[in-house]
Amino acid sequence: MGIALVLGGGAPNMTMMAGALLEFDRAGVKFDVVSTAGAGMLIGLLYAAPKDLSRQEALRRTKDLGVSDLIYKVFPVNFKVFHKPGALAEMYTRAAQLMRPPRLPESELERFWLDWWRLMVAAACPTDLSYFSKGLCQPAPWIESVVDFEKLQKFEGDFYLSAYCIEDQEHVLFQKDEIDAHTFRAALAMPFIYEPFKMNGKTYLEGAAQDALNYKGLIETVEAKEFDIDTIVVFDVLGTRKAVREPRNLYDAWVKSIIVPLVEIARDDTRLFDLVHNRNPDGSEKRRLLRVGFDEFMPESQWDKVYDWSYSNLSTLFDVGREAALAFLEEHHELLEGRSSGGERDAASNVTPLRP
Repeated sequence: MGIALVLGGGAPNMTMMAGALLEFDRAGVKFDVVSTAGAGMLIGLLYAAPKDLSRQEALRRTKDLGVSDLIYKVFPVNFKVFHKPGALAEMYTRAAQLMRPPRLPESELERFWLDWWRLMVAAACPTDLSYFSKGLCQPAPWIESVVDFEKLQKFEGDFYLSAYCIEDQEHVLFQKDEIDAHTFRAALAMPFIYEPFKMNGKTYLEGAAQDALNYKGLIETVEAKEFDIDTIVVFDVLGTRKAVREPRNLYDAWVKSIIVPLVEIARDDTRLFDLVHNRNPDGSEKRRLLRVGFDEFMPESQWDKVYDWSYSNLSTLFDVGREAALAFLEEHHELLEGRSSGGERDAASNVTPLRP
């Protein structure tokens, strides 16, 4: 019997998924299927096919997507992840990527100076952004630098990305042998942030914008392949109403205009799957649906800034993910026994155990 992992949408709180997945890997849990949507796609790819790094180091480095707190307090935009659009901007960004700092910062002051330099580089980028543009940002120019798509083909399990096709008016699950940088960008095309992505004569939007977890697509695919999946583990970092808060400023209001409807979509996805797609005629479950609970490990003071791109927030969420995973593994260790691959023991790990 097999086990599937579902990684849903949610950025920047995707570092909760990264921290949780790191602990699953340290425990040696092996997944037969990894199904991803939205920001969960990046976490899944860093787990399945990290470029030039170990799996655990790639997951740890998601924290470094965060911006120095000293800068974020006055300029709350993630210029590391989101880049200006346009042909000249794309050429400029490719050139700027060659000037990446040789190492990661070791102190908050060093982080400030490195991120200040990145901000100046980003600010100098040319752009043709205008009223007629279809998105604020160019489509994820950094993905090839962190994911090895050839390596993905050797991943021991199945791997899926979720997208929505405008012409076909339906969700599409790209499978492992179809996934490359283009399919990633197609599946990350969140409206307004990114322009709809055209590929092979079709136009795509981010799958998580309409279906944050896409259980239905996962089940239809594994059943078509006759995979014997009896357990689904869900990392759902969106489906909590605790994150619905009064905005602190105009930028925060814009972020919450995206997140608030997704919170209810994620909640409905799980309820609908459990009631409609995961029940036998006698009412019993077809498959175990196990949701990793992040809420109880979140500091109450963190909820107001849970969608910030600051380094401190991403680091806190990473540790929340680790705590949640350790509690889950402790609770379900009997179920997960026999599903262990031995894990990836990272000798260079600098992760401090959160529990004895």
